[in-house]
Amino acid sequence: RALCHFDNTYWLPDVSMHGYSGKTNTQSNTAFRGFGGPQGAIAIENIMETVARELGRDALDVRRVNFYGKTERNVTPYSQVVTDNVIHELVAELETCSDYRARRDAIAEFNAASPVLKRGLSLTPLKFGISFNVKHFNQAGALVHVYNDGSILVNHGGTEMGQGLNTKVAQVVAHELGVGFGRVRVTATDTTKVANTSATAASTGADLNGKAAQDAARQIRERLAACAAERHGGRAEDVRFANDQVHINGKVLDFKAVVGEAYIERVQLWSDGFYATPGLSWNKDTMQGRPFFYYAYGAAVSEVVVDTLTGEFKLLRADVLHDVGRSLNPAVDVGQVEGAFIQGMGWLTTEELVWHPQSGKLTTHAPSTYKIPTANDCPPVFNVRLFEGDNFEDSIHRSKAVGEPPLLLPFSVFFAIRDAVSAAGGHRSNPPLQSPATPESILRAIEAVQAAGS
Repeated sequence: RALCHFDNTYWLPDVSMHGYSGKTNTQSNTAFRGFGGPQGAIAIENIMETVARELGRDALDVRRVNFYGKTERNVTPYSQVVTDNVIHELVAELETCSDYRARRDAIAEFNAASPVLKRGLSLTPLKFGISFNVKHFNQAGALVHVYNDGSILVNHGGTEMGQGLNTKVAQVVAHELGVGFGRVRVTATDTTKVANTSATAASTGADLNGKAAQDAARQIRERLAACAAERHGGRAEDVRFANDQVHINGKVLDFKAVVGEAYIERVQLWSDGFYATPGLSWNKDTMQGRPFFYYAYGAAVSEVVVDTLTGEFKLLRADVLHDVGRSLNPAVDVGQVEGAFIQGMGWLTTEELVWHPQSGKLTTHAPSTYKIPTANDCPPVFNVRLFEGDNFEDSIHRSKAVGEPPLLLPFSVFFAIRDAVSAAGGHRSNPPLQSPATPESILRAIEAVQAAGS
């Protein structure tokens, strides 16, 4: 299940960085290569930080030399070749636009002059595999109806839960038929209309259902084009749909008029659509295959300040650059990245689970006992941008999934806290900081590094 959702950024087996012979060596790295999901990812990031501290190097430099390569060192432990690697360019762009190096120097100066408050900085990358590794889940269906008045109704197999899926599917259908977004309405998911739906999960909602809806709309468009060519002359393949108009044989007709003509000619004005993600394979016994259609990439830089007397921290600034291919809707996608980042920050810093020692019942069962992040936890400087570039694979309009991948970008928050804790001990030892990094956990780590350095 974890592999279904995440694949770490690094080609390991070597984080040795020219002679490091500590406990984190090539042999132990190999043991981590098969880890999937956020647990494995945060373990690997811990390794990178530890190696960097032992070598006296910036953690970003250690991370960079262990990235998957473009034409070599580009095969995953499960034998999938990484053909769409943009992590090098993405991280380089973020490093520059976030002033990472200059801020690193400024933080070192601040910490040298501040005995109580310590700042930390971290840049963490992301490589996230997109698809279900259960092959038959990677399919979707859709229905598109065009009415006499030119309005369009769409039903697909995905569930709208506030992530903007219906908006994206409506945009895809409007684009395919060359009409304005206002003509298209998406109805609630209903298995009496589209049966055997896959879960709206693994960030595949727009990929699967967008392609299915596009297929249905394209069939209708081709029927309309054939009808228009028969009535007005010219070739069906030359008919162009754009801006609520149909261009045919030198004439410009309203989309509604063309639909009316097709109805009179008894042309089918509805269609079903279907999509199955191509090229996937997975052997659960050997853990080998091509479970992912493509990868989404991203990186984040976080700067925090930690009070070494109380263990409290504050996120001062976050710079995020995330790869969504050719975005279907940049406003929706930026909102998804922002929300996922804050959600992930809560998971890593405040959302502590506590069980009763006798009954075993979860005591942090409600907002009164379980601390989730709020708007007040957003950093005062929050820069989120989308990385420019198309998806290497033939996804819907060359876009990429955006729901779950940015949830792991706030690893940078956790490791920025760890960096600040390390500064409290003069960077002489590795902080034993545990997640979630609550004030209690941070304070315990600070006491440990200070004791180790005394």
